[in-house]
Amino acid sequence: MNTTTFDLSKSHRILFFNTLAFTICFAVWTLNGVLATYLADKGVFQWGAVELGWLLGIPILTGSIFRLPIGIMTDKFGGKWVFVSILIFCAISVYLLSFANSFFSFAILSLCFGMAGTGFAVGIAYTSVWYPKEWQGRALGIFGMGNAGAALTTLFAPTLLNQFTNNGKNLENWVMLPKLYAYVMLGMAVLFILFTENKKPSTPPRTIAQMVKPLSNVRVWRFGLYYFLVFGCFVAFAQWLVPYFVNVYGASLVVAGLFASAFSFPSGVIRALGGWMSDKWGARKVMKGVFEWSIVITALLIFPKMLITTPGKGVMAAKAGKVSYVSDSVIKVDDKTYPLILKPKDTKSGEFDILPTKIMWQEPVVKVGDEVKKKQLLAKGISQINFEANMWIYGFLVIVIGIVWGIGKAAVYKYIPDYFP
Repeated sequence: MNTTTFDLSKSHRILFFNTLAFTICFAVWTLNGVLATYLADKGVFQWGAVELGWLLGIPILTGSIFRLPIGIMTDKFGGKWVFVSILIFCAISVYLLSFANSFFSFAILSLCFGMAGTGFAVGIAYTSVWYPKEWQGRALGIFGMGNAGAALTTLFAPTLLNQFTNNGKNLENWVMLPKLYAYVMLGMAVLFILFTENKKPSTPPRTIAQMVKPLSNVRVWRFGLYYFLVFGCFVAFAQWLVPYFVNVYGASLVVAGLFASAFSFPSGVIRALGGWMSDKWGARKVMKGVFEWSIVITALLIFPKMLITTPGKGVMAAKAGKVSYVSDSVIKVDDKTYPLILKPKDTKSGEFDILPTKIMWQEPVVKVGDEVKKKQLLAKGISQINFEANMWIYGFLVIVIGIVWGIGKAAVYKYIPDYFP
């Protein structure tokens, strides 16, 4: 095939396996969001919030940092063998994860299988060389739907863990999950070897210096910042939502996984709409809208579940005298009676309350026989404000912001060719 002719049937086959491989890589890349949370929640490992945070972040960091060198290798050697190498390397790393018995070993292996995140850089370059310019937007949009791989992990991994461990009765069987992921990656590597062909860019060979030259353009860093916000925040949420729903709302791992999947899946498949919107209204206008909506929705998500107790309206003596009677509901000073507001038996707001709820009561600070002066405090007031941060509303907002970021991811990729054809 010459450099100007494209066999679209072959291109579509490559795109199919490329997208499938990327979907699996993305599912593996976000594995720790479910697996590490499960192991910490069940007490298999005594990991605190700091250790858990590291385990959630390490694979993401690896997959992000190494995208540049892996992208350069793809241009140099072709996407087929680079992708196969990543799949096999990550399959081995994930398999060895089943033998991890400490935070250190788990972290090192997480660092290794985090290379699955570089599959994005390989797939973008490998897809591009198989399509003419007029097809590349559609092809890359379809490939980008592989982001939904994060939803596969959060949707199915919790259920698989429950099945493997017999609902927590045989916790040592958690090792079956990373082994299953390893087998799937290895199988994908075999399919990639059998059904894809290697192809390099038709441009003349370039030196490393020429390849990294775009980094000297400030616009590249600006586009990188845009993508850091819409894709980086997406990946962070995809990892963080499972432990958040488990620890804050007390949701089961399966329910937390459903919420995380409801966030990840639409964000991945909505990219096609983002590309259409960018074509119609321009990528810059779409990106502006994405950032504005992100500010609004994250402002609503900022408020956590909270219970605030503050001083309230107290009861003061209208005149001097001697306290003759004290109870939870009334205080008597000489012949004058001061009624008190009783503390409610149930001080918690309802599970489905949307707005903050406030209750108030008064507690005596004097006892029988005390001599009090005029305007002296007899009972202190207590106000309690409870905000449940309704889980269903929180989940809905999370889904909406996932869709917004999905549109933003497509808009960035539409924006870049305007300056770098």
